Amino acid sequence: MNIQIVTAFFLWCTIINGTLLLFWTTMCILAPDAVYRTQNKRFPISRETFNVVIYSLLGFFKIIFLAFNVCPYVALLIIGR
Repeated sequence: MNIQIVTAFFLWCTIINGTLLLFWTTMCILAPDAVYRTQNKRFPISRETFNVVIYSLLGFFKIIFLAFNVCPYVALLIIGR
């Protein structure tokens, strides 16, 4: 396995997970009531608790995305030069 294959792997991981992060963020901003109603059918919790949980998970996913997708990809781009 060479550095180009690993770089391409992290590129696609970054694209896929970045798209998922953008979609999740967009849904939470544009349609928070629809997201709450959908999830409230499975997990009956208050709206305040739901907001804390969903934004905490969103922040956690963002940190994981940056640490495990973007940083390795940028490091591989720097090393590959």
